[in-house]
Amino acid sequence: MRVHAGARTLTGGTMPVRLSRILAIASLTAVGFSVAPSHAESQVTMANPAVITEWNTIAARTIFTENATPIPASGLYFGFVSIAVYDAVVTIKGGYEPYTKQPRPHPRASSEAAAATAAYRVLSHYFPASGEKLSTDYAASLAGIPPGAGLEQGKRVGEIAAATLIRLRQNDGRDANVSLDVAPNPGVWRPTPDAFAPMAVPWLGFVTPLALRSPTQIRLPGPDALHTKAYARDLAEVKAYGAKEGSSRTAQQTETALFWNANVVLQYQVALRDQVTRRGLGILHSARAFVLLNTATADALVSCWRAKYDYAYWRPITAIRTTDASWTPLVQTPPYPDYTSGHACISGAASNTFGHLFGSRSLDLEVSSSVTSTVKHFRTARELDVETMNARIWLGIHFRKAMIDGNKLGHQVSDWTIRHHFRPAR
Repeated sequence: MRVHAGARTLTGGTMPVRLSRILAIASLTAVGFSVAPSHAESQVTMANPAVITEWNTIAARTIFTENATPIPASGLYFGFVSIAVYDAVVTIKGGYEPYTKQPRPHPRASSEAAAATAAYRVLSHYFPASGEKLSTDYAASLAGIPPGAGLEQGKRVGEIAAATLIRLRQNDGRDANVSLDVAPNPGVWRPTPDAFAPMAVPWLGFVTPLALRSPTQIRLPGPDALHTKAYARDLAEVKAYGAKEGSSRTAQQTETALFWNANVVLQYQVALRDQVTRRGLGILHSARAFVLLNTATADALVSCWRAKYDYAYWRPITAIRTTDASWTPLVQTPPYPDYTSGHACISGAASNTFGHLFGSRSLDLEVSSSVTSTVKHFRTARELDVETMNARIWLGIHFRKAMIDGNKLGHQVSDWTIRHHFRPAR
C-alpha cells in the first residue's frame, strides 16, 4: 500500500493541460470507468452536463469568496444546492429517486434550465448579498438554451425544486444560539493559542441532518482516556511529528501536511468537477455525483460537530504544554475540540462516495492544493484515507484517535446516504 500519493509541482516547467485546468478552477474561489447515459440522456438532444460543474463553481465562489462562510458550515450550503439541482434534473430525466417528490414535468422541459434555476434560487435565497452577480450568472447560463416551452418549463421545474428545499430547511437549527462552556480540567477542551477563540460554529452539531435521522445516529467510541496506553502513544506521536521546530517529520511529510491545510471542502468540489468532466458523465449522473458527495459531507460535518460538542476533548497543544510550555504545532490549531476531526469526517465521506461512484480501487482522483500549488493523484480510496489521516497529525493539531474515528464516521455517513437516498428508481 502506498501511503503518500505522488505530488507534482505546478510552478515552472511543462504542466499538463488537465492539471492547469484543475488549479484554474480552484483559483476561482477510473481508469477505464464510465457511467452509461440513462435512457432519457440517450435521446437525440442531450442536455449539456457542464451546467452542473459551472453552478458548482459559482456556488464555491458565492459561499467562500463572496460570503466567507466558515468551512465547517459550508458543507450544508453545498448540500442544499446539490439537492435542489438533483431534484430538478431527476424530475425531468428520471432513473433515480428524488430527494422530495416533485410535480410531473412538461415533456419538453429543459433539464439545463431546471438545474441552473434551482442553483440560482437556492444561492440567492441563502446569500442575498451575492444577488447581482448571481443574476448575471443565471442570465448567461440560460442564454445558450433555445427560447420556448422547454426553457420556460425547465425554469418552472427548477423553481419548484428550490422552493421545496428552502421550505424543508426552515427552522433547521442553523445559527442557533449555542455555545460550549466547560470547566478547563485535564482532558477537556479550552480555547487554544494563539487566538484563544471560542468554539467556532457550535450550533452545527444541532442542525437537522440532510440524510441521517439525527446528528447522533452513528455511535462513536469516544476519545481515549488520559490514563491509557493508547492515549500515551498518540500523545507521543503528535508531539514528535507535529512540532513546528525540531520535529521527526521528513520533508515529504511536511509537504503532505501543508497540502492538506487548504480548504478541504473546496478541494473535493474541484476534484469532483474534474472527475465528472474527464469521465464524460451526463447531466443526470453529474448531478447525482455532486448530491451524493455534498449530502454525505454535510451530514458528516453535522455529526462531527456534535461529537466535538459532546466530548469536548482537548487539543494536542493543550495536552503537550502541560509538560512542555514551548511546544508549538506546525500550524495554528483551529478553534474547536479535537474529537472527532472535521477534516477526517469530510475526507472519509468523500473517499467513500468517490469509491462508490468510480470504484474504490480505480479512483484516478486528482486533488489540488492552494497552499502548496501541487496536485496529488490517488489511485485508491485507501490511499486518500491514509494520507489525510496522517496529514493532520503531522500538522500537530490532532491525535490519531480523532482521525481514525472521524474517517470511519465519514464512511458510515456516506454509506447511509447511498443506501437510503438518490437510489435507482424501481
